[in-house]
Amino acid sequence: MNGNRPTVHPVEAPPLTEGPLNGPRMRMKEVEGMPGTHGGLSLRLAQFIFGLVSVCVMSSTSDFRSVTAFRYLVIAVCLQIFWSLSLAIIDVYALMVRRSLRKRIILRLFTIGDGITSTLTFAAACASAGITVLVGNDLNKCSVNHCAKFEAATAMAFISWFAMTPSFLMNFWSLATQ
Repeated sequence: MNGNRPTVHPVEAPPLTEGPLNGPRMRMKEVEGMPGTHGGLSLRLAQFIFGLVSVCVMSSTSDFRSVTAFRYLVIAVCLQIFWSLSLAIIDVYALMVRRSLRKRIILRLFTIGDGITSTLTFAAACASAGITVLVGNDLNKCSVNHCAKFEAATAMAFISWFAMTPSFLMNFWSLATQ
């Protein structure tokens, strides 16, 4: 049988051009709110300050230890305070030496830490809000308890969580676009 055999011809790669389709890859520009920016530092400081106010107000009452949700709020917000303070220090260092915090491992660490601490803070604030509503509206025992302080501490924890959410979303977005 005398059949045609296929021949393989080498194919050359197309030449690289500097056109818009084959241009050099560029990183996403720094968006305010990401780690190592002034916006990121201001978000970290807001998280720290509102969390600190929440813990100070809650711990100024004498009977917060008797309610599990209030103890959980203090523990969760203390964890969030330490996390925010440590990342604020890292942001200050990055701004002083003009370094970018865009390495994948750093972004992964920041994203996971922000996700965990923001979830804990939100859960603790929700639990504390439920207890303050129970004590204040349902049981009508505000004359015996420190309802105003409980409500203020819970509100500060929510504000701290509101400041933490953009940090988490910016880190997650930056990690996803790499």
